[in-house]
Amino acid sequence: MTSRIISGQPVLIIGAGRGGSALLEMFMEDNLANVVALVDTNPDAPGFALARKYDIPTFTDSVSALRACKEHSDCIIYNLSNDESVAEEAYKVFGDHRVTGGAEVKLFWQMVTNLQAIKGELEKSQDELQAIIHNVMDGIITIDELGVIQGFNPAAERIFGYFTQEIAGQNVKLLMPEPDRSAHDGYLHRYVHNQEKRVLGVRGREVLAVRKNGETFPMELSASEMFLGGQRYFIGIVRDITERKETEERIAHLAHFDYLTNLPNRASFLGILDHSVSLAKRNKHKLAVLFIDLDGFKQINDTLGHEAGDLLLKGVSARFNQSIRDSDTLARLGGDEFIMLLENINNAERAGLLAEKVVDSLAEPFDLNGQAAKVGASVGIALFPDDSLDARELVRQADEAMYIAKHGGKNIWKFYRDK
Repeated sequence: MTSRIISGQPVLIIGAGRGGSALLEMFMEDNLANVVALVDTNPDAPGFALARKYDIPTFTDSVSALRACKEHSDCIIYNLSNDESVAEEAYKVFGDHRVTGGAEVKLFWQMVTNLQAIKGELEKSQDELQAIIHNVMDGIITIDELGVIQGFNPAAERIFGYFTQEIAGQNVKLLMPEPDRSAHDGYLHRYVHNQEKRVLGVRGREVLAVRKNGETFPMELSASEMFLGGQRYFIGIVRDITERKETEERIAHLAHFDYLTNLPNRASFLGILDHSVSLAKRNKHKLAVLFIDLDGFKQINDTLGHEAGDLLLKGVSARFNQSIRDSDTLARLGGDEFIMLLENINNAERAGLLAEKVVDSLAEPFDLNGQAAKVGASVGIALFPDDSLDARELVRQADEAMYIAKHGGKNIWKFYRDK
């Protein structure tokens, strides 16, 4: 049994079939009337079950029902049965012609049926819309023109870490970092009063947002405006793009750095060298380029395997990095070839000392997963401006000097000028 609020116009429904049941359901759902009784000669009529649910009296003969309802002097009677004598009986009880029946009630029943169908379709559409909103991967946030959050779907809950109950009624600027947080009220005010747009209508604008735990993250925002019931609202479709930005950063990093040693690659080194040569020309500084090729790497790679070879290259790069200043640059060109740029050296001897330090750094064997391995290095040196004023030419010259060192006995270093 379901409790009901008794209010509205008193109504007596005669006929508990499809029409009477639909009419009763409409009255009960919308509290449009106070149904005082339901009548049908069939005790198993479908409307009786609904009447019992709402604790509405039921009768199997209309005369008893009419007499029981006499206390409601303004009662409206809907006759959905085929019994035309109901009007006469009602006249005897109430003394007036208050029964709606025949063609009138048929038209009314059809109207009720159509309204119920329309209502069902609207409820279905609303349920489907709510299902979409609750299951989409993107967050959907609705705010009013003051910035107060009115809607916050489950995806937005997952993105920001707030439950709807705790974020609803808060200002949306709570989800923004500074300086946007402090400026947001001004943005809204200028749009509402001057139509000055900032993010409205822009699809996929990248912004920063703040989670409940204070973490700042990159977000994609598409904002639009709507009017509902004479009120202005703004809809924000938001997407957490943290993973995408991290992937973009990794791809950008790989374009400039060696994947194994995390050293600058050839393209990155050449860019650095071009810039350094330009500065050195302007400031009349000396530079040195050291081209390094490992001695004995191929044998280790072939006998112990590529995993051991990779470990060796990482170990070599670590030792080389310890040999140079923070202002200098170490890069891996590929395979077992490395290259160094020494910035602002005083003389050629400084480059020679560094080359010797590089060779000496490989004196101790490397531990490759329990296997001891040892490599050497052949180093070629080219000097700016002594050997060349061109960055690419300096690299070629250092490479040539390295080959002279390798053919001269390995594990030694040579200047290009001494070839």
